[in-house]
Amino acid sequence: MSATSLSADRRLRELAELSGGTTVDLLVVGLGVTGAGVALDAASRGLSVAAVDAGDLAFGTSRWSSKLVHGGLRYLAGGHVALAYESAAERHVLLRRTAPHLVSALPMLLPLTPFVPRSREWLVRTGFTAGDALRAAAGTPSTALPRSRRISAPEVRRLAPAVRRNGLRGGLMQWDGQLVDDARLVVALARTAAGFGARILTHCAAEELHGRGATVRDTLTGEHHEIRARAVVNATGVWAGQLDPTVRLRPSRGTHLVLRAATLGHPTAALTIPVPGETNRFVFALPQPGGLVYAGLTDEPVDGPVSDVPEPSAVEVGFLLDVLATALDVTVTEADVVGRFAGLRPLLAGRADRTADLSRSHAVLTSPGGVTTVVGGKLTTYRRMAADAVDAAVRHAGLSAGRCRTARTPLVGAAPPGRLAGIPAPARLIAR
Repeated sequence: MSATSLSADRRLRELAELSGGTTVDLLVVGLGVTGAGVALDAASRGLSVAAVDAGDLAFGTSRWSSKLVHGGLRYLAGGHVALAYESAAERHVLLRRTAPHLVSALPMLLPLTPFVPRSREWLVRTGFTAGDALRAAAGTPSTALPRSRRISAPEVRRLAPAVRRNGLRGGLMQWDGQLVDDARLVVALARTAAGFGARILTHCAAEELHGRGATVRDTLTGEHHEIRARAVVNATGVWAGQLDPTVRLRPSRGTHLVLRAATLGHPTAALTIPVPGETNRFVFALPQPGGLVYAGLTDEPVDGPVSDVPEPSAVEVGFLLDVLATALDVTVTEADVVGRFAGLRPLLAGRADRTADLSRSHAVLTSPGGVTTVVGGKLTTYRRMAADAVDAAVRHAGLSAGRCRTARTPLVGAAPPGRLAGIPAPARLIAR
């Protein structure tokens, strides 16, 4: 445990070593889920690593997610079979190998209300069947994520009491993965990387980045330090272009509303609600610990400067409430919203007019100055993104490194659910 503990004393000691002239094999800028994943991947291959972030762990996008570890059904509908399989495979890794203590199975219910025509029902059912095939291909047994199925109207009402009764034909059920806490995953990644010797330095803002290191400012003291490295990975997400102007991004904002579970009758399954007039967009109502439900999400382009803490717009709030209304008997208004949050997706600029239509694939780019940048992707596939980034950085810098090991490297605290259930402590604390 001491090897993976992160403390103020350890931070000061390691920052002093680096500013004193120690050169590391790899410097990672950004400690969201991707950057922490890069630090773990590189350190577990035997490379010396330093990882810095201007804020804290999971300070940016990684604390504003839907907390889903999903198999990528949406990508199947768009014909992106490889991306969908990658999502299913990475979900399997998290659920069964590296983080079984942080990821659990979540039932996802699509109520067949009058707003879901039978033609749409057939398409969704076909997609769910394809998702079952992807789950099996990834090696995830049905005991971990059950097969999809059609359920009766009374069973829909039992799982989600607030669902519209009039005209309800039943529902379509599938299962996916859910994180208890997205920031907790990032902390586990960073601590596991530290156990392999990585130097994890929060509150160190990179002000100048190049292929041989960076100038960073300790935001706690104002002091500047030079960190020397043989290779550099820029994993700053939506802020990547600020450190490497050759990277062109088109960020989009995803907003969630926080509701009391009591408002929706304490659902025990997540609701999947089709967006009227769209073929491949849904709004989710996701039960959370502590009697809450997150309703989301939107996909709005972000123009102008990127904020550290994005603010949901009134239009997004109205959109989410309107879509919820198509599936519910209860009326959910702004007065029922007890919180709201938004995250930013670091999407690569493309030819699509809407950010909702831009690819969710990730990309690894190396600038003329030698900085390797990893962008795009999503939380579920962070490990694959990290592996590709380390491969590219190692290749560019001519470093000697072992093969990627993270598909079978348990994160700090990992244990099977049965073993965790035997720990004499409150279940909610164990889950976190």
